[in-house]
Amino acid sequence: MLRLAALRDHLGENVASSRTRKRHTATPVGSRKRPHLFIAIFAAWVLAIGWFHPRMWSLTQVADGPFAFASIAYFVIFAEIAWLYGFYNIAIVLFALLDRAEQRLVTQRLSNSAPMDALSNTPAIAVLYTTCNDFSQRSAQSCVELEYADFRVYVLDDSDNPDTIAQVDAFAAAHADMVQVVRRGSRRAFKAGNLNHALSFVANEPFFAVVDADEILPTDFLSALLPTLLADPRCGFVQANHRSDPEAQTVLGRDMGIGIDIHWKWYQPLRNDYGFVMFLGHGALLRRACWEEVGGFPEIVSEDLGYAISIRRRGYYGVFDKQVMCLEAFPATVRAFRIRHVKWTRGTCQFLHRWAPQLIRARSITAVEKLDILFPTLNLPLTLFYFLFMVNAQFLFPFILGEIRTLTIVIFDREISVPVLTLGTEMSRIFGVDFYAITLVTIVAPVLCFVLELWKTPLRLFRFLTHSTALYAALSTLSFLSVLGYAATREARFYVTGDTTTQGTDERPTLADLMDTHPDSGFVRGFETFAGLTFLVSAVATLQFGFAGVALAFILLPAMHKLGWRHSIVGPLTWIPFPLILIGASYGALGVAGLQPVFFGLGFHF
Repeated sequence: MLRLAALRDHLGENVASSRTRKRHTATPVGSRKRPHLFIAIFAAWVLAIGWFHPRMWSLTQVADGPFAFASIAYFVIFAEIAWLYGFYNIAIVLFALLDRAEQRLVTQRLSNSAPMDALSNTPAIAVLYTTCNDFSQRSAQSCVELEYADFRVYVLDDSDNPDTIAQVDAFAAAHADMVQVVRRGSRRAFKAGNLNHALSFVANEPFFAVVDADEILPTDFLSALLPTLLADPRCGFVQANHRSDPEAQTVLGRDMGIGIDIHWKWYQPLRNDYGFVMFLGHGALLRRACWEEVGGFPEIVSEDLGYAISIRRRGYYGVFDKQVMCLEAFPATVRAFRIRHVKWTRGTCQFLHRWAPQLIRARSITAVEKLDILFPTLNLPLTLFYFLFMVNAQFLFPFILGEIRTLTIVIFDREISVPVLTLGTEMSRIFGVDFYAITLVTIVAPVLCFVLELWKTPLRLFRFLTHSTALYAALSTLSFLSVLGYAATREARFYVTGDTTTQGTDERPTLADLMDTHPDSGFVRGFETFAGLTFLVSAVATLQFGFAGVALAFILLPAMHKLGWRHSIVGPLTWIPFPLILIGASYGALGVAGLQPVFFGLGFHF
């Protein structure tokens, strides 16, 4: 406690050193969050509900029993929730544009002001480089090349691979004057336990940085982030910006890495003023006094978000610095990408299970911040209900509201008649130009930032959306299994994305494999393939082009897990799902003219 008190006195004496860089003079006050973003989201949603809900709910009048009523009610409720997330993504983009315009005005004013003093206070900083069988020489090297007067690199090595351990030891020996390897007896509590162990027994510097194994730090990382922490003792951490590493990309990374750049650019900076700045687990500089006050990182898979909430409850806050740019590698393979997704999904379920009640009750966290936490975290568990929505819309609806119609196709004066299962005339009460428009908004909203970023290069945009569909839209089944697995076991594991050790099995698939939901499991991949094939048959029977694209992506993703992203057979097929979805969205316009599709476009999920 004496050390903590001394540290606070030290920080109080150095508030004057906060004006070291122009960009830090406009640091937002963490507790002052503007409510306008979420007011706009819910205002638009309430208007949409008021306009569409009576019309949609009237479908329940055709239900001939409780089962049919439940099916129709589920369709209506989930569709309305999908609209809420559509408005959320659109509002993020619109407010990001407004925020950029405001920041340009601030920058102009600052450019006319007097230059600030150079950084004069350089407290000791610990750089905590975390690794578990995924050590990167280049990333570790960026840690020792930082341009700062007083820092030490601690390699927190949880590896059990002899080759990786040897690489770590060789690197430490080559930089013995500034690198120390820290190992522990077990992997208890995963990354959180690794960090807590080092900070409890080895590293005692007043500030510390957390660095992932594949992350490249800019040389001014410490000197650029530190002034924000020194400016206000209530600032608990500063999160740096990130972009995809162009020098460490595999074929998959070259195709998909741009998504990292665009997402960070549009979604993260806005949180300084309109939401909750999250510690994202890496590429951040943190205040040790906060870590001590909250008792360390919470021992959950989503330790970063849990930590940010813990310090916020005690009056501290975080800042996102968009100008300090770190590099991170996109997962090298489809397998690694899927492993990361399972870790995130089950980790998010664990966070909501254990932390959501105390988050909601926390008086020191504003309603705006709570909403900004819950919107993205609830999105992953909601995939359980999204999968059930697809089952309901594609299989149950045809039995309740469907009828067989004959579709006649004329080719060079030759007529071909095909029986098609479509929705009955009862559905005409909801279909119209307005309903088609809000459906398109729901579909396009999650990818709007990518469209705005790449619209000047349409071929590049089409390529990215095509690959994104094959990779992201196909995750629904895996997400469904992951949420179901956590619900059954209440367990989440910290799978290391860059660890190539096989953690699942292809032999003797059992129910336990399903509950574990590691994507290496043959049980999991078999379930994904079965679901995709079943949905594909249904899509063909109901002439749903868009849903056929989604179903094909479901089949391709586990195949790419095994065979690779650019496999000679599977790779070319990844170009098919997105065009099918575009056709399906266009075909949905026929609903306005009287031909009612079953699924009506809501199958696109990014």
